[in-house]
Amino acid sequence: MDYLGTPMRVLVTNDDGFDAPGIRALREAAEQLGEVVVVAPSSQRSECGHSTTTGRTIRVREVDGVHTVDGTPADCVRVALVAMDLGRFDFVLSGVNSGGNLGVDRFMSGTIAAARESVLLGVPSVAVSHYLMREREVDWDGVTRWTRQVLEELFEKPARDGHFWNVNYPHPPSYDEMPEIRYCCPSNLPLAVAFEAVGDGFRYSGKYRDRGAEPGSDVEACFGGSIAVTELSIG
Repeated sequence: MDYLGTPMRVLVTNDDGFDAPGIRALREAAEQLGEVVVVAPSSQRSECGHSTTTGRTIRVREVDGVHTVDGTPADCVRVALVAMDLGRFDFVLSGVNSGGNLGVDRFMSGTIAAARESVLLGVPSVAVSHYLMREREVDWDGVTRWTRQVLEELFEKPARDGHFWNVNYPHPPSYDEMPEIRYCCPSNLPLAVAFEAVGDGFRYSGKYRDRGAEPGSDVEACFGGSIAVTELSIG
């Protein structure tokens, strides 16, 4: 596929680590659409938000053709776009995250932070996540198929200036059919916040599924079995 008449080049990253199954699915989907370069965290960095590293050296190693970074997802994007000699990129893709990034998750998600950082640095981006139901397995081959179709649509429908796309997959019993893609607004309702006492402290015990799902929101769409797509602002 060409983007604006030139060969497509895509940077892929995530917050689950360079060897996570989700980033492999995203990479395989993107490779069907253009040239792909992977720059991802060397270890799990979920829920790190938009934190960055400025007080120490950020080390980069190549492992099996992937550039691994001992930093956050936002660090990965910064290093790839500014420090490394990797050439231009048409899009930055972040994910596929193992777990939803719906509604107010956007304020703590490392997956979304990578996409936000990309737009701050002038490159369009898409964040992709997969809501999980513990009693069901994930068909990552099915996720790859879905992702290719979603990316084809979003590459032809860029987000507005200062915005980026946030995609959340549902977790159906079967991946044979592509779910409906619904463009919706992000929920602003809080997560189901709850804690249980553990010794002299507290452990989070809120259940993701118990969060509110107002009509027309990404939470309602994804929980209802659709692929939820929201346009998020960097502001």
